[in-house]
Amino acid sequence: MATLLTCQAISKHFGTRDLFDGLSISFEDKERVGFLGPNGAGKTTFLKILADLEQVDGGNVSRRRSARIGFLPQEDRFPQGATVESVLFEAIDDQPLEQHEREKQFYITVRRFGFEQIQRPVEELSGGWRKRLALAREIIRDPDMLLLDEPTNHLDVEGIQWLEELLAGVPFAFLAVSHDRYFLERVTTRVVELNPVYPEGYFSVSGCYSVFLDKRAAFLEAQQLQQASLANIVRREAAFLQSNSKAQRTKSKARIEEAYRLKDELRELSDRNAQQTAGIDFDGTGRKSRKLLEAKGLSKTLGGSLLFKDVSLLLAPGTRLGFLGANGSGKTTLIRVLTGDLAPDEGTIRLADNLKTVVFDQKREALPQEATLREALVGKSDGVEFRGRQMHISAWSNRFLFRPDQLQMPVRELSGGEQARILIARLMLQPADLLILDEPTNDLDIASLDILEESLSEFPGAIVLVTHDRFMLDRICTEILGLDGHGEVGKYANCAEWQAARARMRKEKEAGGSQAKAKKSKRKASRDGLTASERKELQYMEETIQEADEQIELCRLAAADPEVAADHVEVQKRWEQLEAARKRVEALYARWEELEAKANAKTETL
Repeated sequence: MATLLTCQAISKHFGTRDLFDGLSISFEDKERVGFLGPNGAGKTTFLKILADLEQVDGGNVSRRRSARIGFLPQEDRFPQGATVESVLFEAIDDQPLEQHEREKQFYITVRRFGFEQIQRPVEELSGGWRKRLALAREIIRDPDMLLLDEPTNHLDVEGIQWLEELLAGVPFAFLAVSHDRYFLERVTTRVVELNPVYPEGYFSVSGCYSVFLDKRAAFLEAQQLQQASLANIVRREAAFLQSNSKAQRTKSKARIEEAYRLKDELRELSDRNAQQTAGIDFDGTGRKSRKLLEAKGLSKTLGGSLLFKDVSLLLAPGTRLGFLGANGSGKTTLIRVLTGDLAPDEGTIRLADNLKTVVFDQKREALPQEATLREALVGKSDGVEFRGRQMHISAWSNRFLFRPDQLQMPVRELSGGEQARILIARLMLQPADLLILDEPTNDLDIASLDILEESLSEFPGAIVLVTHDRFMLDRICTEILGLDGHGEVGKYANCAEWQAARARMRKEKEAGGSQAKAKKSKRKASRDGLTASERKELQYMEETIQEADEQIELCRLAAADPEVAADHVEVQKRWEQLEAARKRVEALYARWEELEAKANAKTETL
């Protein structure tokens, strides 16, 4: 593989703080890189530097000549009044293509991304479909490398699965910043963590996320052992120098200098090993009631759409119930019904006496955006009382990884991850029987997610958890409630069981649609302009493309097989097979367009 991008000793500063200093790293053709790091480590800034949207303060970035680098930011921006069609055609305006080639590229992309109404204004699209359009805009430009900043934001679980399948089959390299651990496991061939805990400022591992976790744990353990060993050496040297003045005088200058160098190395190693994580720890009331909340036969319709019906559930201490479903399927509405903010159309809810419920709101409406961080954390006092113990503002803010110089900053100037930590800090001050968490994982880094999960696992009360983070759902929840957005609600043991059920439903629906389409094609056959063989080809085109897509997946798996990673000849051969499979699919789409155009042209003249 050839090198696409190289960073040589780059540095970037934010105010008085170093994001990274002297960072050297390179990225190759065809790599699928997961890019991690704690909140504030500079991941977004690093991507903007690679995309040539921001300049370094030191060092340099070299890009392969004529390499096309795409960038998908966290927030999707489109021109005022744009449509799906105008966004995609504008994306390829500057490419040296004939008009028919542009149209072919456009229609292939529209089909690939599932857009049915190409004249639909962008402002009418949901967050998930805006994300799809932003991604389509980058991919239609045929990049050599695509930089993705939190690409799963605004996507529901099915949208994330779709994205995983899409990225598994793309022919270009990509670097994705993400905190979705299942996503990282399934799409990456290399994982890089940007973190000052490492001597080079980052840690890179070839392989998927689980391989990275194993190697990172081994590295950090070795670094801790190195610190302990070095501390022993420094102690011996210091004791020798202090205990014998004659020896100190006669000791060689080089030996003394070496002792000071070891002390500096130990200090640097200690600083790296002392990296903090947020101190998340929810407080329960200790209530032992068997029934905290009991709901029977809940139903709700909003805007003329039935969201759920006949929902019954029982929440007791130790219950961990997760909600899964597409965006708009009614998860947040069901939470509002359970908390009493919204009345059900049918059904009843019974609460234990004096039930103490704490709610994490994904919209973060409880956070005063104009208040300072200090005010948001402790109000007008100098500290808080947590579990019967007084904590000063400095200790309380430090627990959530805030620096002293941030205390006077307005909340609106803090990052999404920092605002999420403020909400968690406020909720921790309220002992609860029932925790209701609506998308608490948004913007949190992986270290904070791990701590949050540990705290939730140890929480003695009941938990209702709404999140698209499948890893957290599987780790925390004892049961999953799946909503389809059309009234049906099912109970599942884990995310995989829910996903399997959804896949079966899709296949059944597609089978029914294919049968209806086949009947329609037969009725239309006598009126179109196709030959018998062309008509048959068109009839089975969807099935042919599906088989060709499956072949792409087989080729992708073969190309990513770690058993052949060291055999460059075999790896190159498998990548060529994958590229050939992709070109076949593109040719099939073009043929499909040709046949349908021929059939429609004849029909319109009748």
